[in-house]
Amino acid sequence: MEKFDVIIVGGGLAGLSAAYTLAQEGLETLVLERGDYSGAKNVTGGRMYVNPIRDLFPDLWKKAPFERFIAREEVSIMAEERSVTMQYDGNELAQEPYQSFSLLRGKFDKWFAREAERKGAMLVSKARVDDVIMEDGKVVGVRADGDELRADVVIACDGVLSFIAEKAGLRKPLASKNYAVGCKEIIEMDRQLLEDRFNLQGDEGMARLYMGDVTGGSFGGGFLYTNKESLSLGIVVGIDALLENEEAFKAPELLDRFKQRPEIASLIKGGQTAEYSAHVIPEGGVKAMGSLYGSGILVAGDAAGFSMNIGVTVRGMEYAMASGYYAAQAVMAAKARNDFSGASLAEYKKLLDKSFVMEDFNNFKESLDVLDHSRFFTFYPELAGSIMRDLYAVPAGAKDRIFPTIKKHMTVGEIFGIARDMWRLRKI
Repeated sequence: MEKFDVIIVGGGLAGLSAAYTLAQEGLETLVLERGDYSGAKNVTGGRMYVNPIRDLFPDLWKKAPFERFIAREEVSIMAEERSVTMQYDGNELAQEPYQSFSLLRGKFDKWFAREAERKGAMLVSKARVDDVIMEDGKVVGVRADGDELRADVVIACDGVLSFIAEKAGLRKPLASKNYAVGCKEIIEMDRQLLEDRFNLQGDEGMARLYMGDVTGGSFGGGFLYTNKESLSLGIVVGIDALLENEEAFKAPELLDRFKQRPEIASLIKGGQTAEYSAHVIPEGGVKAMGSLYGSGILVAGDAAGFSMNIGVTVRGMEYAMASGYYAAQAVMAAKARNDFSGASLAEYKKLLDKSFVMEDFNNFKESLDVLDHSRFFTFYPELAGSIMRDLYAVPAGAKDRIFPTIKKHMTVGEIFGIARDMWRLRKI
């Protein structure tokens, strides 16, 4: 039987970050990736916030294959027949070091895997892990394609439905309310056409989030990110919402409906869909997280539930990379003690608790409960659209003053409803 210092299950951002960090310190590290290559099975909206992890991987950023730096932020609130879009241009977004980038995971993960291999990690693709090996309550390895592979520590980075974490007894299957489904298309477009259409220059990029009718008024939203010669366009909708409305719509149908909206159709005109993908996303936050460590095992990335949607930002990639980094640090500390027990590997949780990762998740632990409210996806988009419609309307006769125009949409009952919603929002 083969024996390694560390076996990492999953060659996504969390697994590769752990492998990169461990291998450069000389630990014998094996990454088992089920896809044809790292990135082949990875699906994401396509944006990474670099600031929180810039210092964890200082050697990566100058050569990383990013698409565009995000120089403009936009939010579009969609009613059934109209929409209101807000745009933010800040000088800080266009100044180095850039805050965030669009990227294509197929390209980025493949490159990152090569970087980890250059550090000394061993990566095996097309490798299916069937089970964990347990001895005396401790994880001592995995069974992959009929082979037994042993290690001092196994790091589970096998995605949101983490089979490895469940097998090790670190978590139970989550409730449907803690998951969402994401559907995405990569739409290829001539670079000059893309830059002209979105008013971009050089490597500038823009990111736009959508809420409201994009998900049929259910919890979720849409996104659009500009790449060098393509757009990443997609939707995310809560599984509970799909189950409750399964006769009304399905996730792929919502994406098609989204693309047919005039606001979207005009943006993707002239482009060609090159890729379609869908996957499950963890959205339960800290309340839904299982144990992140056990005897001989750690859990990182989506497998740990490190994904967050707070409306104005949707984040996950930087949490994946940070958790992989801190998992590696905990393993190295355990190796120095020659103690891979749960008590020793609890160092991982301590490191996460002191980092931005758990600070963020604790700060926004109420976000799912607060935002999963139909008024945010039905009432407010219609209210905003109706007010803007009347403000810009020029009738045949005299036009009403601005204040009465707005006031007629704000009954006493609606004002109290808005006040209650604002009270709810204080939690995030």
